[in-house]
Amino acid sequence: MEPVRTCVGCRMRASRTALLRVVAQNNILVIDESAVLPGRGAWMHPTQECIEAALRRRAFARALRVSGELDTQTIEKRLNGYGNKVNGSK
Repeated sequence: MEPVRTCVGCRMRASRTALLRVVAQNNILVIDESAVLPGRGAWMHPTQECIEAALRRRAFARALRVSGELDTQTIEKRLNGYGNKVNGSK
């Protein structure tokens, strides 16, 4: 049986392989491609809608148990590029 996780953006449950793991390193959100980085992780769908929902709800700080603001620029840039790959556009 495949592990199931909950997306911090849309709160829908999905298989671990369908979601991306995100961790906080020095108050910077980083995508954990191989899901092996130390610390708490938050899981999310690789869609712009889910990242926007998570940011709007302040779900990353709550899920990762981090106080203060998180730098989300790196993850936003990465997901913009990732979304293009998923959708098949260049």
